[in-house]
Amino acid sequence: MKVDMNIVFSITYFIVFAIIVFFLFFFNRRRRVKNYEKNISEIEYEKNIISTSPIASELEKVETIIKNERMEEKYNNWIERYKHLREIRLPDFSDMLIELGLALENKEFARYAIIEAKTELELYKIKNANDSLMKEITDINLSEEKYRTIITKLKAKYRELNNIFNNSKEEYGEFFELIDLQFENIERRFQDFEAFMERNEYDEVVHIVKAIDTMIDHMIVVVDETPNLVLLATKVIPKRIESITKIYEEMIADDYSLDYLNVNYNMEESIKNINLIIDRIKVLNLEDCMFELTTMLSYLDSLFEDFDKEKIARKSYDNNKYLFEEKLAKTNASFDDIYKQLDTIKTNYALRDNELDTLEKVKESLEKLNKNYKNLLKNLAKKKIPYSKASLDLEEYTLNLKELEDDLENSLNTMGTMYDDEQRAREQLGDIVDLLASAKIRKRGFNFPVESSAYAIQLSEAKEASLEVSKELSKQPIDIKILNTRVDTARDLAIKLYSTTTDNIHNASLCEKLLVHANRYRSSYQKVDDGLDAAEQQFIKGNYESSLEIVLNVLELIEKGIKEMYINEIK
Repeated sequence: MKVDMNIVFSITYFIVFAIIVFFLFFFNRRRRVKNYEKNISEIEYEKNIISTSPIASELEKVETIIKNERMEEKYNNWIERYKHLREIRLPDFSDMLIELGLALENKEFARYAIIEAKTELELYKIKNANDSLMKEITDINLSEEKYRTIITKLKAKYRELNNIFNNSKEEYGEFFELIDLQFENIERRFQDFEAFMERNEYDEVVHIVKAIDTMIDHMIVVVDETPNLVLLATKVIPKRIESITKIYEEMIADDYSLDYLNVNYNMEESIKNINLIIDRIKVLNLEDCMFELTTMLSYLDSLFEDFDKEKIARKSYDNNKYLFEEKLAKTNASFDDIYKQLDTIKTNYALRDNELDTLEKVKESLEKLNKNYKNLLKNLAKKKIPYSKASLDLEEYTLNLKELEDDLENSLNTMGTMYDDEQRAREQLGDIVDLLASAKIRKRGFNFPVESSAYAIQLSEAKEASLEVSKELSKQPIDIKILNTRVDTARDLAIKLYSTTTDNIHNASLCEKLLVHANRYRSSYQKVDDGLDAAEQQFIKGNYESSLEIVLNVLELIEKGIKEMYINEIK
């Protein structure tokens, strides 16, 4: 019969898997049992530690130091708690351990888990009860040594502090006896400590020790800070107040305005605050005293700075006042002078809107500046403002006045320039007329055969430009800007005409000479004859420069270099 290998393989795989699962379950269960046994052993170990704690021996020690009802009451309470722990709770816990072992022995793992949780909780409670009881008893037994150690350190601290205090009595002034009484209070607390220790009343001892520690810490602050507080509160600050009051009264008598500093009120408040601080020092309440006194001292010192600032400001004000008034008076006079002549200026010259606007703005600003300065003087005289403000205001007014002076100077320059420009235009018109006349005389002296159209146009433009200048000067008011433009144009055209006239005379004269010189070559050279005919035509038309150019080119054909020679001569 043929065996199905797939079936064999499947059966084999299943058997192997089952064996593996069995062994895993077996080993896992065994490991868990071992863990449970280990847990029981640890719990039993903890229970044995609790059972062997030396509470009984500690209670015996307490019994020997019972000297008061409170201690006896505590002792009885500890005995009751110890009996309850030993006779009830620990036996009950032992029963729980037996039940836990039986559950494990019977392989009742679910029941074991529940009992184990209860057992561990009960162990935790018993251990806390045992530790708490042990601590309370040992604290009492150790109190003697512990508090003796603490009080020894505090006494050393106290003696050192008391020595520091007594070695510098004079620094504490009237507060020495008050502080000395506090040291006596600490000494009495040391005595109270000894009395309570003698009666083993440790509940009270702990409070006494804490009180002594707190009192010494406080006295450290008192001994350290009081000398400085005394110095500030009884000497430094009162002297500051005295000096400030004296300086204040002297400055008031010297016409200083110091109301804004509220000196009198602040001095009264400072004295009140000092008295309150002294009262607090007397009861050794030093909290914030140093801060308040140093703050007060800073304020008082700032008043000295304010006084100095006012004195400096007054010097600055007095020095700048006369310079300012001198400049202001000068500016007012200059403006009044301009304003008085403004109608005449408007009649003679065409002022533009921006120029008039500038004058109007200067007027408004100047009026405002005069008004502000008068108010400043009035307020200063009535002591409504301090010199520090008056000096700053005067500096601002000085800057404003400088701007007004610049604006006014620009206006003066503009108006002064108008008159100068008019006079200069009249002078230049005379020069232009003379130049045109000179050009005319020179032209007549040469007796030009003909006048070119270009020259005629220049002459017409120059004459017309000079007439335009005359028209502008005859207008009222005169527009200086237009007048200056007309003068510049006329002058340029006159100079150009005179220059053209001079050039034409030179060119025509030279051209005549060269034509006569070139005529000798007419019969010999056809090109010369044709060229000279063309030159004569240009000369007849009045184009003397073109005629001269043609003649020179013709002669250059025959006499090499003659053109360059005459061109250099012309130049």
